Amino acid sequence: MTDRHAPPSFRGLGYYVPAIVVAFAVLIAVFLADVQKRRLEEEYLRSFTTEQLGLLRSRLQGNILGNVKLVQGLVATLSTEPTMPPARFADLAGRIFDEDNQLRSLAIAPDFVVSLVYPLKGNERSLGLDYRKNERQRAAAMQVKELGRMIVTGPVDLVQGGRGVIARYPIHAGKDNAFFGIASAVIDLEKLFSASGFKSDMRVALAISSRAHDGGEARTFFNTKAAVDVDPVVMTIDIGHETWTMSAAPLKGWHQPSADLGLFRGGLALLAIVIVAPMFWVGYLMKDRHRHILALQDREDRLETVSQRLQLALDASKVGVWEYDTETKALAWDARMRELYGVPRTQPVCSYKDWRAALHPDDIEEAERVFADAIAADKPYITEFRVLARDGSIRHIRAHGMTYRAVSGVKRIVGANWDVTADNQLQADLLQAKLMAEAQNRALEDARLVLEHNSLHDALTRLPNRRFLDQQIALAGSGDGRPLTLLHIDLDRFKDINDTLGHAAGDEVLKQAAGVLRAHVPAEDFIARIGGDEFVLLSRRDPIIADFAALSARLIAAISEPMAIEGHDCRIGASIGIATRNDAEESTEQLLVNADIALYEAKRRGRNRVEAFNDDLRLRTVEVKRLSDDILRGLERGEFRPFFQPQFDAQTLEIVGVEALARWDHPSRGFVAPDVFLPVAESLNVVAQIDEAILDQALLQAMRWEAQGLGIARVSVNVSCQRLRDENLIEKLKAMNIRPGALTFELLESISFDTADDGLKQAIEDIKALGIEIEIDDFGSGHASIVSLLELSPKRLKIDRRLVQPLTQSTAQQSLVQSIIDIGKVRNIETVAEGVETMAHADLLRRLGCHVLQGYALARPMAAEDFLAFAKARAWMPAAGMPLTAKAR
Repeated sequence: MTDRHAPPSFRGLGYYVPAIVVAFAVLIAVFLADVQKRRLEEEYLRSFTTEQLGLLRSRLQGNILGNVKLVQGLVATLSTEPTMPPARFADLAGRIFDEDNQLRSLAIAPDFVVSLVYPLKGNERSLGLDYRKNERQRAAAMQVKELGRMIVTGPVDLVQGGRGVIARYPIHAGKDNAFFGIASAVIDLEKLFSASGFKSDMRVALAISSRAHDGGEARTFFNTKAAVDVDPVVMTIDIGHETWTMSAAPLKGWHQPSADLGLFRGGLALLAIVIVAPMFWVGYLMKDRHRHILALQDREDRLETVSQRLQLALDASKVGVWEYDTETKALAWDARMRELYGVPRTQPVCSYKDWRAALHPDDIEEAERVFADAIAADKPYITEFRVLARDGSIRHIRAHGMTYRAVSGVKRIVGANWDVTADNQLQADLLQAKLMAEAQNRALEDARLVLEHNSLHDALTRLPNRRFLDQQIALAGSGDGRPLTLLHIDLDRFKDINDTLGHAAGDEVLKQAAGVLRAHVPAEDFIARIGGDEFVLLSRRDPIIADFAALSARLIAAISEPMAIEGHDCRIGASIGIATRNDAEESTEQLLVNADIALYEAKRRGRNRVEAFNDDLRLRTVEVKRLSDDILRGLERGEFRPFFQPQFDAQTLEIVGVEALARWDHPSRGFVAPDVFLPVAESLNVVAQIDEAILDQALLQAMRWEAQGLGIARVSVNVSCQRLRDENLIEKLKAMNIRPGALTFELLESISFDTADDGLKQAIEDIKALGIEIEIDDFGSGHASIVSLLELSPKRLKIDRRLVQPLTQSTAQQSLVQSIIDIGKVRNIETVAEGVETMAHADLLRRLGCHVLQGYALARPMAAEDFLAFAKARAWMPAAGMPLTAKAR
């Protein structure tokens, strides 16, 4: 048998090889039959054409001979009567023409000269014609005389019109039969063709050509409308001087379709189908039979594979298979079933009693009932029970079965048993684990709730935190139409307690403050700590009814009560900013900003107070924002420029220094003073950039002064704390290569040197090491202690203008200024008085021992070009011999 796994040769065509061979043979036979049919058809056409052509040839030749014979009788009469009168000739000729013939005319030419013509009418021009002198007819006439017999020529074109065939006869007369002349008979060609059957309805295509016996080209003088096909049937007629060749073929050619060719071919095709179709059907049946055989074998292989897999699965899963016959009570167990129930393999037959005997006593009744019900109701048998092993151990058995009818009609039930003791134990363990996991999940849920609570509450005060506040604000901002009010609360003097008593005390203050807030805030409001010493209250109550200003005052009063912290009575305060949203279009983020702006205003106006956000604050905020943008833009465009105010020696009034004061050349406001833009610049943290710009320009101008020979010893610039903390400041100063003593940094006393960190102090020392002098500005304003100033060792002290201005009206103020000058002298520190508004101030300060004077009484701050002109003019100097005060006055 062919291997079913091998691929079929030629894709299954092997079964059709006999049918293909037969089909090929039938096709050859059909082709040969068709060729034979067409060959016989062509032979029939050729036979038919030959028959038709022969008939036409015989008629044409007979008509020509008949006409010739009629004239030959007259010619014989002329031989006996050479001197025949015209009347007798006309009578004899008329008798000939009266018979059925195709003669057109008859002429008698004794000695080649025409003397008699019939019919005379129409042929008068022929009388007297000498053939010897006529080029067209001389050769034929002379040939008749030479040959001594009749010669037929034609067809020729006649002078009278039309075409004809001319038969020329020699006439001999006398006893010696001497040549007398010739007789010419003209046969009308068209009548000849018509009488011979050459008509338009001929059944063949015909062509007639003429060729002379002495050679020359053949000329065709007759054609049917249908052209003659190749390989025609040819017949000839010898008319004497020329030979006529007749060529004929069927009207539609030799390969015209036969009338019954389609029917013949249809019959052949039907015969071929009758022969070939059963052969292909047999091939198909053979192929289908082989396919079924292969499918059957493949099914057997799969069944064997499934059986092996099933056995392997049973062995691997340790499932036992059983079958029970309800009539014979026979119970068939495989080896695994015997192992499960402890039945020896040597026991040949098992029975229902063996199964029952192995059941656990407590499960016998239920197991038998379920088994009996399954058999009685023909329903699936699914149950679980216990069996007692021979060693006393208990096994849990799960059984599945199904009833069926055998071929004999006997009801049987077949099923499987497997040991699920381990599964039951595992389920018990899983149940225990599930209970434990559920307990752990509950604990995790509780922990999650705690974590979630902690994530939304401040760990120190237990108040809601910033995240919880954001959630509440988002919910409150959903747009339900109710007003939304925020109170931004900031504790005052909290930093002082944190710095003096420590962070533990600060934490206790925050806890007590949170308790105060919690106690005084209504339950429907939301209070949260958002960081540091800041709290936010959120309320949806009507602002008119709630009176948040009064609530804020109560909160400030409660927070301001003394707190007992680690044995200390601590007092703090609070500043509160209020912002209310009445327009639903306003965002909650903007509301927070508004509350923060109100809080900032409360702190600016003295702390421990309440401020509500209003249109004025909004406008001020917009103005600060606009000013901030302009400052940043001005830094980019270089709009910050130094104005120079000279510093004069108190004794000689010579310029000993110049202070570079920052001015902002605003494109629309003009020059803006520092007290306008510095607070905003500090909030933008760009004061250091302004300082750097002023320093660069001041040093550039100092180089110009030196080049002009002005001899100005130093230039002073103000330096902010931000600038001092710039990590790159020292490197930048080193790169400038500044001459020692040529530059002075004025440090505000408000920098608070008492609390300055080591980094700030080290920066000052590094600056001094570069030869840059340090000058304390606004000295006497009360921010720095004498000890810190002594540690700093500045080059100069600049006495605050607020101490200088009342100097002429207050002796106490003079004593204070005198003490400052004395401290400087003791420490070898120069003193500079700023705010010298009058020459009286200048005279008094000179007498008190002040070294340098600076103020409007001597010179105002000037732009670089104005200062250059001022310094060159020296207009402030008194004339020779004049007191110093006189010129100024």
